[in-house]
Amino acid sequence: MIKIPPYLKKGDCIGITCPAGYMATEKAQTCIDTLQQWGFTVMVGKTLGSSSANYFSGTDEERLEELQAMLDSESIQAILFGRGGYGVSRIIDKLDFNKFKKKPKWLIGYSDITIFHTHIHSNLKIATLHSPMAAAFNDGVAGNDFIQSLHKAITGKKIIYKCAAHTLNKKGTASGELVGGNLALLAHVTGTASDITTKNKILFIEDIGEQIYAIDRMLRQLKRSGKLDKLAALIIGNFTDTKDTDRPFGKTVYEAVYDVVKEYNYPVCFGFPVGHCKENYALKVGVKYKLTNGNKQTTLSEL
Repeated sequence: MIKIPPYLKKGDCIGITCPAGYMATEKAQTCIDTLQQWGFTVMVGKTLGSSSANYFSGTDEERLEELQAMLDSESIQAILFGRGGYGVSRIIDKLDFNKFKKKPKWLIGYSDITIFHTHIHSNLKIATLHSPMAAAFNDGVAGNDFIQSLHKAITGKKIIYKCAAHTLNKKGTASGELVGGNLALLAHVTGTASDITTKNKILFIEDIGEQIYAIDRMLRQLKRSGKLDKLAALIIGNFTDTKDTDRPFGKTVYEAVYDVVKEYNYPVCFGFPVGHCKENYALKVGVKYKLTNGNKQTTLSEL
């Protein structure tokens, strides 16, 4: 049974921390302003805009200490990660989730944050939120449907998402717990303490900046490890900034994905608006959803 953290109300505090890559403070300002306009207070961690001279938003110890403090804090009701990148897997095994387990709070983000989604789902059975992060509020889009889906999700509103049917879709209807995230990270956690089971679940995947052959390889790793065999359904999100080799792979990204999953009988949705782009709906990981792939439209609704 998945435990749902308390939904937020006006006056609640959202902590912002960067557990992986560096993020400049100014890139989070619109996000901070918007959260405050929504009625929340904001606590900004030192890892945002840190003076770290390398890739990370501080040393492993600094990132670990700040996140641990926010997980344990009685005054913070949710944690919004500033950005992903790489770095969560360097600290996750040292985190103490005992207080978090007793008093869970929403952990919000995607990309490298996928490791938190898989780890917490598998080990603690607590829902998390795969969602736009701080930089997504920039460029005048803070009021768009995708940012608003974050607000609706953390305040407890159930949303029905719809998108046009893709020509590669495998039609049908299925229900199950929603799990998944960034494909590279799902492959990365395979065989670790942060791994997930996928039987009878709706799995969603997305990625950025990968070569087509690498996407094929990672999918086949999931397939060989049994993670695609007994799904309730599969959702294919955006694969942005995809690259090809000098000697072409011979298929588009979606054609490569279809080739891996074409033998399965469950519904498969291509082109769902989730991933490293503005079209990135907030999805509650661990919560039950219903996916309907029709002739003209795909619908994903929280149950």
